[in-house]
Amino acid sequence: MPAQYWAIAIHGGAGESEWEQMDPATAVTYHDSLAKALSAGSAVLKRHGKALDAVEAAVKVLEDDPLFNAGRGSAFAADGKNEMDAALMDGATLAVGSVADVQFTRHPIALARAVMEHTPYVMMVGAGADEFSRAQGLEQQPPSFFFTELRWREFVSIMRTSGRPVPPRPAGVGPATGPTASAGPHMFGHRFGTVGAVARDSEGHLAAATSTGGMQGKLPGRVGDSPLIGAGTYASDHSCAVSGTGVGEYFIRLTLARQICTLVEQGQTPQQAADHMIHTELPALKGGEGGVIVIAPTGDPIWSSNTLGMFRAKEAEGSEPDIHVK
Repeated sequence: MPAQYWAIAIHGGAGESEWEQMDPATAVTYHDSLAKALSAGSAVLKRHGKALDAVEAAVKVLEDDPLFNAGRGSAFAADGKNEMDAALMDGATLAVGSVADVQFTRHPIALARAVMEHTPYVMMVGAGADEFSRAQGLEQQPPSFFFTELRWREFVSIMRTSGRPVPPRPAGVGPATGPTASAGPHMFGHRFGTVGAVARDSEGHLAAATSTGGMQGKLPGRVGDSPLIGAGTYASDHSCAVSGTGVGEYFIRLTLARQICTLVEQGQTPQQAADHMIHTELPALKGGEGGVIVIAPTGDPIWSSNTLGMFRAKEAEGSEPDIHVK
């Protein structure tokens, strides 16, 4: 293996109840979905493409997969609308693009990149971000595209449990099709969730990307860690690239992604730095749970989580894909 070799890792969220209730059929389905996303990213790196292109390609596949809480399959705010967030960062230049509370862009990660490359800004939110997306010619979709019966039933359960009224189903979505709508191998809770990727290309440059549908039943306008640079997403060629998943409020308080990179700069290995933040600093804040994927200028990607499970996968030049659903 060359001294400088490409590598990539992806994640599809971390949590508890998902893994408590997961059956073999569900595990196989998630394994196949992760493999597809990993392949999209590694294909870019195999042809000596940029790390930034690789993480965007992988995240786009995850955004299109209704199993994950990002893009199609996103969670619902308390008013029954999807509010999607995404960010990506180029470790070579520290260029950043970020969006929050977008509702119509098929691939929020592509919109984050458009912000990075076609504006002088770092972050755009809400209606202004959606308008910019249309101006950039990015694919738009109605609320019915992002809707899945699985995610809606999770939302309804959370709203009822918390004693709040359930809003009408989104425009363009028909009525539930009956009892069979709740059957199948994928019916388990996914209140929190995020997808992400980190990569190193054959030139040694790093990149990170993260996308999420947010928290089920959140108040409209709440933004988590995924689009906040340094909290859920960070990349620098001088240290590492990080994408996180978990309870965003705690990642934000710790500026967790950037802190991992700071520890790497101070001499810790990526695994040591990630484990310290995920297993010591994060749980020290009551309710702090989640996980990260990390890649440094050398070595294979690593991951760390303090939850029962985390959907994750990685591949390095000359090695076979390594995919985990538990």
